Amino acid sequence: MYVKMLRAALLTAAFGSLAGTALAADTPAKAAAPAAAPAAGSPAASAPAQAADDPVVARVNGKEIHRSEVLAEYSQLPAQTQQQIHLNEAYPRVLENLVTARLLTDAGYKDKLQDSKEVKTELKHAEERFVQQAYIRKQVDARMNEALLKKKYDEMVKAMPAEDEVRARHILVKTKEEADALIKQIQGGADFAKLASEQQIDKNSAASAGDLGYFTKGDMVAPFADAAFAMKPGEVSKTPVKTDFGWHVIKVEDRRKRQAPPFEQVKGQVAQAEAQDLAAQVVDELRKGAKVEAFDITGKQAISLAPPPAAAKPAAPAKQ
Repeated sequence: MYVKMLRAALLTAAFGSLAGTALAADTPAKAAAPAAAPAAGSPAASAPAQAADDPVVARVNGKEIHRSEVLAEYSQLPAQTQQQIHLNEAYPRVLENLVTARLLTDAGYKDKLQDSKEVKTELKHAEERFVQQAYIRKQVDARMNEALLKKKYDEMVKAMPAEDEVRARHILVKTKEEADALIKQIQGGADFAKLASEQQIDKNSAASAGDLGYFTKGDMVAPFADAAFAMKPGEVSKTPVKTDFGWHVIKVEDRRKRQAPPFEQVKGQVAQAEAQDLAAQVVDELRKGAKVEAFDITGKQAISLAPPPAAAKPAAPAKQ
């Protein structure tokens, strides 16, 4: 337990300052670099080619530490930290952390702490947790099938509110004067999509000719959503719309009721929801078949346990 706590503390201390530096530097290209492909000349890339997949990257009193251990340790960092700090930058500190852990482990074994009551108790608790998880997985896997997933999908779709959606384009500029000028051009026959590609400051929208796709009213900031949902298909806003981003000229392309995403598109999400229900079912069956006696904290007065929480109502599958 203490080694785990110490390793967690070391990771936090080691990468807290690095994360701050990465954020200050604001280098998204570095964050986006794939961890599996270290740059040439980096410590991870300098391993001998003949040591193919898992080279030795350190030795501690003759005991080897392999690259796979570094990758595993790095993967334990929070996802946000991994996005901010690429493996190449984190590598020396991750390796140092593994060296420290190996020194502590060897010292503990030398003191025969593996035979201590505390360590054996912790190991037993860990084994019990793994057994619990394995049993739940086994039961859920045995009960899961396509028919259940489709039934769950239908329940989730039914739970979706029948919200209106609008499909719109926009042109975002810095000033009201620029937006007014664009509206006059459009009223004079200028092509909205062409202007959206050429005139606006939102480069992502410019690439799609201002097309924002379908969205519900809650998906957009209030001034923009209020304006778009007050318009009819084919209509262009008569006055500019102000938001924190600037001034918008909006064209509504279409309106419809929100459509459920196809089953195959959200099958993974549906499976997660069904797995939760099946796990709750497994626990409920075990409780019904067991004799459970519970007492207050003094161990003298019998009490009733609160039933486990019921499965939540199915949430609407998210658009992807």
